[in-house]
Amino acid sequence: MALDLAPLWDFARPAVSEQRFLAAMGEAVGDDQLILRTQVARTHGLRRDFVRALALLDEMAPAVARAGPEARVRHALERGRCRVSAAHPREAITPTDRDLARADYEVAATLARESALDALAVDALHMLALVDTAPADQLRRNREALAVAAASTQPDARRWEAPLRNNIGLALHASGRFDEALAEFRQAVVLREAQANPGATRIAWWMVAWTLRSMGDHAEALAVQQRLAREGDAAGEPDPHVFAELVQLHRALGDPESAAAAEARREALKSR
Repeated sequence: MALDLAPLWDFARPAVSEQRFLAAMGEAVGDDQLILRTQVARTHGLRRDFVRALALLDEMAPAVARAGPEARVRHALERGRCRVSAAHPREAITPTDRDLARADYEVAATLARESALDALAVDALHMLALVDTAPADQLRRNREALAVAAASTQPDARRWEAPLRNNIGLALHASGRFDEALAEFRQAVVLREAQANPGATRIAWWMVAWTLRSMGDHAEALAVQQRLAREGDAAGEPDPHVFAELVQLHRALGDPESAAAAEARREALKSR
């Protein structure tokens, strides 16, 4: 993947990203033009304008059919995201949407693996876990994605390992397999700490503490969440989810006053 899209993306501001992609298209040629156009479509999907996103992808389909593997993989990926993605309200996704998205994601995953586009293969496989949402299916898809990421020598693919372990942990947790989930979440912590990303590391630790509470280990879970509360305050990024857990933990440990204080903090953060 010679075209580096990362500097052009600001996922929190898709409209800004769209303008960057459009500007880059002014100097791009060949497949790079098509790749950038797929990302313009993605910016519309992130704004939940899936009709516009799909229209843009349909317009470029004849040119994509004659393009190289990366353009075709990205085109299939974005077509899938027009049907099923984290941006879609779950109740709005129809069985037909799932079937169409599954077909596109499977095309993207197969072609990406055949073309040694490891990060895109992982992306497509992890999106399949949003199509088939039963915990067993999510576990299978995310483990398949993890196998690709872990075996890859490509940095963009290896960076997927932490979020994939988080996703695997969630599927295990949903299945009541708390010991296994905890092991995955702890591995995600190690990976996030190695990436020197404090915000992502705090989230990874939150998952550990959440699972400890599910296992009935309230004292250890409380110690972790209290540390996260201090770290979040020190970073100027207090997290209402941390205080929501503190409410549950203080109640479980028979400390209603501390639970009330945590609830007050959570409500204050929600209203910001």
